[in-house]
Amino acid sequence: MRDIPEPMAAALASGATTFARLWRLARRDGVVLGFTDHDRDLVVAGETYRAESGMTASAAEAALGLAAGGLDVVGALDDAGLSEIDLARGLYDGASVTLSLVDWRAAGAPLLLFAGVLGEVARERSLFTAELRGLASALQQPQGRLYQRACDAELGDIRCGVDLSAPAHRAEGVVTEIRGARAFRAEALAGRGAVFTRGRLTWTDGANAGSVSELRRHDGTEAECAETPAMALAVGDAFTVTAGCDKSFTTCRKRFINHKNFRGFPHMPGNDWLTGSARSDGDNDGGRLV
Repeated sequence: MRDIPEPMAAALASGATTFARLWRLARRDGVVLGFTDHDRDLVVAGETYRAESGMTASAAEAALGLAAGGLDVVGALDDAGLSEIDLARGLYDGASVTLSLVDWRAAGAPLLLFAGVLGEVARERSLFTAELRGLASALQQPQGRLYQRACDAELGDIRCGVDLSAPAHRAEGVVTEIRGARAFRAEALAGRGAVFTRGRLTWTDGANAGSVSELRRHDGTEAECAETPAMALAVGDAFTVTAGCDKSFTTCRKRFINHKNFRGFPHMPGNDWLTGSARSDGDNDGGRLV
């Protein structure tokens, strides 16, 4: 049961309240934004909550136990608050969000109503709709290892052990030719084969600076992003890119010489083994599956 401060409880019981809701959004890069549904900006605990965002929220859902509650928030997109470009770049992915109630006359300690993370965001013209997921949503994510042929480690993480800072697995360059909405050429990638296919590309300069793309294809001359970048590519856009991996044992052994750290089960039997049957193998005492 939530503890409500006595002054706030008395105001709620009076039927005539002067409450406003506060949204505090903290991005993973340290940027903190505040919004309110009040008609003027509020300063609470030294932080400013902007009133011009047009922010409004649906009813919040909560349940006993470990069920993940949540709500939806609708607001306006503008450069001073949540910009469409920043949303498209993924700067708000996984941002932490709190929803609080405060008496705007006193702007005292707010009452926490909801805490969670920013989920799916939809954009339409000058508005956005964001799904806020409760903290319990993290408990619904798959945990542990999977019994599968492919490796379940991320290339370069502590379980993998590959050093992606090595020159053989890393490159820096600039776009020298645009080949499509997602495709481009860069002299720095010429002659590198397909090493960067499924690699991680970070834009360091240009309209997409700060955003990350996955390379769907790299054939040594042309690279293609898996998704269209938020902003149009342009000649001169700078980037860094690290090698990619298809998670197979063969690639791990031949390209990275890292088969001792392979985190899959390449010799696990497949469906053909389950449907096979034994038969005599000539003069041998044993048999074989067919």
